[in-house]
Amino acid sequence: MIQVSKVLARGQGLASVLLKRAATVTLDWDTRQKSRFQAIDSQGRTLGVFLPRGTAVRGSDVLVAEDGSLVRVIAAPQSLLRITACTSHGSPFDLIRAAYHLGNRHVQIELQPDHLKIEPDHVLADMLRAMHLIVNTVEEPFEPENGAYASGGHGHSHHHSHSHDDSHGHGHGHEHGDAHSHDHSHGHSHDHAHDHSHGHSHDHAHDHSHDHSHDHDHDHDHDHDHGHSHNH
Repeated sequence: MIQVSKVLARGQGLASVLLKRAATVTLDWDTRQKSRFQAIDSQGRTLGVFLPRGTAVRGSDVLVAEDGSLVRVIAAPQSLLRITACTSHGSPFDLIRAAYHLGNRHVQIELQPDHLKIEPDHVLADMLRAMHLIVNTVEEPFEPENGAYASGGHGHSHHHSHSHDDSHGHGHGHEHGDAHSHDHSHGHSHDHAHDHSHGHSHDHAHDHSHDHSHDHDHDHDHDHDHGHSHNH
């Protein structure tokens, strides 16, 4: 038995020529939803599959064996109920209602734009027909939705890692070299976007008494020792 402990979703990253050469294994959903199972591939080898718990295998996934060989998964056709809207007595919205009611019953559902698929259940079939939906038995592969929080391996995980760090590194610095609290009683917020650590010497030869010609007196009872030498 050859051990398999890795699966590549849809053979991601593999060259098409490797996929064409790979052995295949045909599995129904009952087997593919398990993380541990045995199967025989197209080359007659027995595979012992040991995947991380909660992993589901999908059609077109590729299993990687311990010897490095590849095995492409084929989803086996199986008996299913195919549910479509009735154009005479209903509308496409009926499919949404059906998915809602099936979901409330924790039924595994394959969602498609124009139909749903579920495993056979005559009670559910009667309920759906009473909702003016058309229910037919088909032999097709089954690929139901993963749960919203499923850890199992499929490419629906959309890694939304926006890395917003909440630190908003805007580089404003505001390191006011002095220890006072900047409790300025004039109406603007002193949001000067510069570091108040002016490395130049501000030798103003003219005598201005902090009037700055805009009528707020800057009556700071502290020394304004901003690291620059304001020799007024």
